[in-house]
Amino acid sequence: METITVERRDGVVTLTLNRPAKKNAINGAMWGELLSVFDEVESNPDDRVLVITGAGDAFCSGADLTDDDSGDRMEGGVGASVARMRVVGQCALRLHEMHKPTLAAVNGVAAGAGLNLALGCDLVIASDQARFSEIFSKRGLSIDFGGSWILPRLIGLHRAKELVFLADIIDATEAERIGLVNRVVPHDDFRAAVTTLADRLAALPPIQVSNSKRMLNQSFSVSMAEALEMEGISQSLSFATRDTVEAIMAFMQKREPKFEGR
Repeated sequence: METITVERRDGVVTLTLNRPAKKNAINGAMWGELLSVFDEVESNPDDRVLVITGAGDAFCSGADLTDDDSGDRMEGGVGASVARMRVVGQCALRLHEMHKPTLAAVNGVAAGAGLNLALGCDLVIASDQARFSEIFSKRGLSIDFGGSWILPRLIGLHRAKELVFLADIIDATEAERIGLVNRVVPHDDFRAAVTTLADRLAALPPIQVSNSKRMLNQSFSVSMAEALEMEGISQSLSFATRDTVEAIMAFMQKREPKFEGR
C-alpha cells in the first residue's frame, strides 16, 4: 500500500492513513486503497473489527485538493468530476455497509471528508487533542463522503446545518457534548483506550453483532412492525448458532464466553 498501512492482531484490523506530511489528506491512490481494504476486511472471516486512525498528529484533513487527481477533475468538467466522486461515494457506502464493527480512533484533526470518514464508523473514540470541522464551505465545496446523510442523524438537522454552513472548528469536548463522538480520552491514554475498546468489539459474537448493526442502520427507514419482524428472524437465527449455546454455557459456568462466529 502506498498511502495506508494495515496491521492485524487477534481479529483487530488497524488501518492507518499514512500521509503524515499532508495530515493524512486523501488523494486518488488512497481512495482506491481504502476500497480495497474495506472489501478485504468484509470478506475475511478472521477479521472481527476494523479500526481506522491516522499517522502522526492528525486523523485526516480531508481530500487532498493539491493532488493531481483534483486538478484533472476541475479541468475535465462536470462529467469527469462526477465519475471521480462516484469512487468517493463507493468508499463511503462500503464502510457504511460493512457487516463488522468499525471504530474510528481520532487522534488529531478530522476535517471534511476526513471527519465524515470517522462519522461513517460505528463508534468514534477521540483524543482530547482532536479537532473537528465540516470544512467544505471554506474550500468552496459542498459536503460529501456521506456527511449529508450521517450528520443530521447524529446531531439533528439544525445543528448539522450550523456545522456545515459555518465550517467552524470544534474541540473534542464540544464534539462529545453534541454527539459527534462516543467518548473522549486524555491523549496520553488514547492508544491504550483504543486497544481496549477494539478488543472488546473483537470478542463479541460476530453473527449477532452483524445482525444488530444491520437493523440499527435500517431503523430510520422501516416501520415498527418491520423492525419487529427483522428482530424475530435475527433472534431465531441466533438461537441456531453455536455462539448462543456458548454464551449460555459460559453464563452457567460463570466464565467469559469465547465466540467463533458459528
